[in-house]
Amino acid sequence: MARIPPLALLPPVLFAGIAAMFLWGMGRENPDDLPSALIGRPAPALPQTTLEGARQLTDADLRAPGVKLVNYWASWCPPCRAEHPTLTALAQSGLPVLGVDLKDPAPAAQRFLDEHGNPFGALATDPQGRAAIDWGVTAPPETFIVDAQGRILYRHAGPLVGADYENRFRPELEKALAAQ
Repeated sequence: MARIPPLALLPPVLFAGIAAMFLWGMGRENPDDLPSALIGRPAPALPQTTLEGARQLTDADLRAPGVKLVNYWASWCPPCRAEHPTLTALAQSGLPVLGVDLKDPAPAAQRFLDEHGNPFGALATDPQGRAAIDWGVTAPPETFIVDAQGRILYRHAGPLVGADYENRFRPELEKALAAQ
């Protein structure tokens, strides 16, 4: 009987391992969700910079009464432009919407807000993206639902538009508002 060299077994074993990992990933409840280690924990510190003329977003804003949203955005981000009308409508409904401008030159961010309106009750800028790392932001836009104690209740990666907004984000927001 011919003997099989050990290295010849390596490719099939690696393939079986990768296939098992993919099968496990497809069996998750919602494979599109990006879990956040921050759920239920206090929100990380915020940058201490803002745009000229904007109210500085502070840690105290995160601990103000009621549910609020923290939205990481940028003027160069097309999905951020797509979700901007949703953020504006949420702010107009009375929900506090707080913004963190991510890796954006101040003139570009200011021009974007001047052209499209400013839904943010308070604003911070994160030109180097250091705070975004602490918040676990992978790419803008990302929106966090924060409770009155400053704890993160939910993280939504991607724009707040369409069925994704209605089916994933809106139920989480309604659950947070009902619990306050």
